[in-house]
Amino acid sequence: MKLRGAEIILECLLEQGVDTVFGFPGGAVLPLYDALYSYRDRINHILTSHEQGASHAADGYSRSTGKVGVVFATSGPGATNLVTGIATAYMDSVPIVAITGNVTIPLLGKDSFQEVDITGITMPVTKHNFIVKDVNNLAKTIRLAFQIAQEGRPGPVLIDVPKDITVEYAEYERQTIEPVKPKSERISEQALNAALELIHGAQRPVCFVGGGVVRARASEELSEFIEKIDAPVCASMMGIGAVPTTSKRYTGMVGMHGTKVSNMIVSMCDLLIVVGSRFSDRVVSKASAFARGANIIHIDVDPAEIDKNITATIGIVGDVRVVLNELNRRIDKQIPSNGWMDQVYSYKERFPIRIESESQRSKEVLKALQKVLPEGAFVVTEVGQHQIWAAQFLKHTQCGHFLTSGGLGTMGYGTGSAIGAQVGNPTARVVNVAGDGSFRMNCNELATIARYSLPVVILIMNNQTLGMVRQWQTLFFDSHYSETTLDTPIDWVMLANAYGLKGMRITKDQDPLPILKEAFALNEAVVIDCEIPTDDKAYPMVAPGASIEEMLGVRESSK
Repeated sequence: MKLRGAEIILECLLEQGVDTVFGFPGGAVLPLYDALYSYRDRINHILTSHEQGASHAADGYSRSTGKVGVVFATSGPGATNLVTGIATAYMDSVPIVAITGNVTIPLLGKDSFQEVDITGITMPVTKHNFIVKDVNNLAKTIRLAFQIAQEGRPGPVLIDVPKDITVEYAEYERQTIEPVKPKSERISEQALNAALELIHGAQRPVCFVGGGVVRARASEELSEFIEKIDAPVCASMMGIGAVPTTSKRYTGMVGMHGTKVSNMIVSMCDLLIVVGSRFSDRVVSKASAFARGANIIHIDVDPAEIDKNITATIGIVGDVRVVLNELNRRIDKQIPSNGWMDQVYSYKERFPIRIESESQRSKEVLKALQKVLPEGAFVVTEVGQHQIWAAQFLKHTQCGHFLTSGGLGTMGYGTGSAIGAQVGNPTARVVNVAGDGSFRMNCNELATIARYSLPVVILIMNNQTLGMVRQWQTLFFDSHYSETTLDTPIDWVMLANAYGLKGMRITKDQDPLPILKEAFALNEAVVIDCEIPTDDKAYPMVAPGASIEEMLGVRESSK
């Protein structure tokens, strides 16, 4: 049957099982939004306040559901407003498909009104992007985009569709889309056998996991693996939740804001098994000193990551879930204990996470939040000190329920992502742990929360400063607090009220628990302005360029 290009786009989304898109209309996508009017009973469109918010919402939707997030935007500034969200998804391997409008084909490249080369702009931060100049290629391009977004290492794909393509007619025939299968064809038998030899010969093995385990939903396989090899496990920021943080084998994050225990055992181990992590500079710090006495097994779906930052003894390329299953199958029984885990347990007793700072307020607030979080809740964060505290002090027991911008470190990510998580999981509770600096960047999305009556709770850890930047200024720039003090008298409670939302305040001296209980009992959107001291620090911390063994803000337990 013949359909207009705009209708073909929507039919192809239905083929892919898409029932929700995020976006903002404009001139170049008017035909698409006109067609969407007729599909409104099958495709739910969430209108955000800004295209950046829409891109983060698509990201949060994808991370929390495991589906591909979809976002619409118009040409020019609409498209460029997506770039930060696309880059965020790219760095954290999140599958989203962005569909942008553009001027008609005859006007391309002529500096037309609201025209930009969005495919050129986004080329470095997408897995692939397309501009469709023939309506007969539209359907196959959309199908290919969804495949690319999901296969191998997931990531964002952009499709730019000139306005005349959306109004032209072409033949459309519905197709049944097969699920994208995990990548396993490159898994080397030789590499598996070599890895098993190192595992069986190791005396002090450590497993280090990243976001690849979360993306592959390989938590169960990972837990079985670390039990079989009798090893502790540490995580990157993106790997949090890959193994329950309540597990006795879990030692916390590793790297710049890692725990003393994690950084110690990575430095002491004779075998480091890295699963789905890319050896970020925030993990490795001084590369020449990182796990310098260890053999390294690196498991990753992306062959480009093997030996990119740290040279591996053995690299295994393939979907981490498939690889872990293969290793588990070949380790027929648990490797006998040699006392290594007992040593790790003793380190955990000696070096608990502490805040060496002016107060314990941030820990106290987050421990109170933990008490009121219902089972299955999603924790989203902005970026900064509060992000580190949320990673440290909250219990993350379900894979894929901790949503944060790890690679790009995008301030303003949290509110949009929380919207996406809430839309994708309507019966779950979603809380955005925010800093006042990050929250002010995209607080306009409170309008979206109000419009759709989303019961998101936003906990603003308000220290009236750009806390992490101030911490660096204190430690490394002689306390020159240049442009980091946020002393504008903003009343976040009144702002929430202006949007028709409930606002609450927790002062520095108040017990946070009663107010947090009240907020979650309401089952509606709540913005909580929680005052914390200006100079609380996110410790432990490794100074830039130092070895991960050289940590600031650590002391032994007095037990």
